[in-house]
Amino acid sequence: MNASLSALSPAAPEMTAETAGPPEAAAPPEARARVLVVDDDEHNLLAIRTVIEDLAEVEVAKSGEEALRHLLKGEFAVILLDVYMPGMDGYETARIIREREQTKRIPIVFLSAVNKEKEHLMRGYSMGAVDYVFKPVEPVVLRSKVSVFVDLYTMTREIQRKAEQEQKLLDANLRANAERLRVEQELRAAEQRQAAIIRSLPIILYLEAEHGLPRIPQFVGGNFATVTGFSFDAVEADPGLWAERLHPEDRTRTLKALEERARTGAMAIEYRWRCADGQYKHFLDQAVLLTDPDGGPPRYAGTLLDVTDRRLLENELLQARKMDAIGKLTGGIAHDFNNLLAAVLGGLDLIERRVPLEEAQRKIFDMTRRAAEQGSELVRRLLAFARRQQLAPSEIDIGRLSTTVTELLAHTLGGLVQLDWRSDPKIWRAYADSTQLELALMNLIINARDAMPEGGTIRVAGRNARAEADNGLGLPAGDYVVLKVADTGAGIPPDLLEQVTEPFFTTKEVGKGTGLGLSMVYGFARQSGGAIDISSEVGRGTTVEIWLPRGRAAGRRRAEPPAERGAKPETRPLRILLVDDHDAVRETTAGMLSDMGHQVEAASNGPAMLEKLQAAPAGYDLIVTDYAMPLMSGGEMLDHARKIRADLPGIIISGYADSSSMAARPREIVVLTKPFTRDQMKAAIGAALVDAAGARSA
Repeated sequence: MNASLSALSPAAPEMTAETAGPPEAAAPPEARARVLVVDDDEHNLLAIRTVIEDLAEVEVAKSGEEALRHLLKGEFAVILLDVYMPGMDGYETARIIREREQTKRIPIVFLSAVNKEKEHLMRGYSMGAVDYVFKPVEPVVLRSKVSVFVDLYTMTREIQRKAEQEQKLLDANLRANAERLRVEQELRAAEQRQAAIIRSLPIILYLEAEHGLPRIPQFVGGNFATVTGFSFDAVEADPGLWAERLHPEDRTRTLKALEERARTGAMAIEYRWRCADGQYKHFLDQAVLLTDPDGGPPRYAGTLLDVTDRRLLENELLQARKMDAIGKLTGGIAHDFNNLLAAVLGGLDLIERRVPLEEAQRKIFDMTRRAAEQGSELVRRLLAFARRQQLAPSEIDIGRLSTTVTELLAHTLGGLVQLDWRSDPKIWRAYADSTQLELALMNLIINARDAMPEGGTIRVAGRNARAEADNGLGLPAGDYVVLKVADTGAGIPPDLLEQVTEPFFTTKEVGKGTGLGLSMVYGFARQSGGAIDISSEVGRGTTVEIWLPRGRAAGRRRAEPPAERGAKPETRPLRILLVDDHDAVRETTAGMLSDMGHQVEAASNGPAMLEKLQAAPAGYDLIVTDYAMPLMSGGEMLDHARKIRADLPGIIISGYADSSSMAARPREIVVLTKPFTRDQMKAAIGAALVDAAGARSA
């Protein structure tokens, strides 16, 4: 792509004394193509000139007004135009360029550091842009784009020059028959080389009648069959083929662009077109009206460029950014919700222990607590999607996993649906959180059941797989364990397939799904170092694959939660310092600890707690602190507390914390996730005291 197409064309035939014409017939040396770069930043101008100066002559302008003055002095192969400039901005400059007869056909590529949204892009295209390059500019991308336009410009100039030269040679009638044959052979060889180059590119060159409807090109260059899947003969035989295979959403816009072309004499539009294999491709269709110097009817000369790969990459980038933004948002929301739920569940626990309830009151109480617990489960799913949940990865035996999941779903699937497990006998162990993997498989299996209301078989299979460097799933190269869940249900339409992993998006009827099942599976897989791959066909079913890293037996032990460490809950009364900036959580936690028989002193921030500890270092047995607080985080506060008293046990309670931040907490500190129950708090206290005792003995 970087090599100029004209450089591959043969030189003009060597002129001999016998065949040379008069001096005025000799063609002047061909000037290099020129590129105009418009940017108000001198550093940008210097950088762009350095990248492309070997491709063409580069002229620079620091404003829209200066750019218009340059355009009065000659032709350019392409204009690289900054969108935001003082005075006349890029959009206004592009509009004036397109209104002038001399400059309206020069391709414009916008340079933009902001405004990547669709409406701004469409505004740029409506002003006449043929492409966008986003800052900071990638040199390889910029060179590739500029090279295409320089090559097309050079080819056009080369064709014009050859046509003029041949006309002069014919008019002069100075060539002998042998010389004419030699020139024809060289020209034929040049055309073959150029045709071979064009066939290797995803581009079609065409000529079209000025008022040709239905639309049928008169001439086609390039690999027509490869780009469209149709032979050119098939297009000629069916005049309505082009319009019929336009994407329904693009048809009106594209046909309107054709009508506008008849008025302006130029067209540049991108649309989707259904090829012979039934798949849609994105085409960039550009054409300009050419007049015939011999007085023949004008014709459009155009290019049809396959930009499907570029469009897919842009969509993937937008999707990744959107998912990341949603993940950060849900992670922040989860923190606030966990604080609220901790206060609600803690308060309910205090009410249950302190207030006798009648039967009717008990029903309302239980219903309220169940709703709060369901809210807690909802938050866990949000954290799973946001990849912010705390995982305890370990080696997982897939054979045992199948038994566990089958038992859990025994009373859920119903009699119409069967579960068929088929795993490779030599399947590796996976490395992930076993509880979250069980939950992910249950979500997928229940989704499959819901997709088959008439019943059927859900097939779950496991296999070993090797991911190469370029695998399409964004996975590092390496060994993976793949778990596949497949159904034969209704399937998912292609236009919805990219949305199914977004939170709260569901294809089920209202009231029959939260839209968090697949998003939870997606977040769990990504946080575990894996990925999910979804394929579906309407009417034939859906297949979801979870890719998880292969386990390595050495050096990997599951991090046990406090309740599983063998610690016995402490029963003797303790003097506890409690720190939490959330008033309701602080009050309910203090009440819970008091009901356990402990003596509690509460503070709303770290500095206030440290003052109490500094005043009586030996007066307390345990610190219980929130993690995310203003002024000082729970981890920082415990670091300061350890400097006052090194052996003081500690518990961090957290509704949300980034795993990298939590990893920096002091040693022998137990983490308790909000919302928590009385039993979980009791187990955490026991574990904290056991860890502290172990540290002292060591």
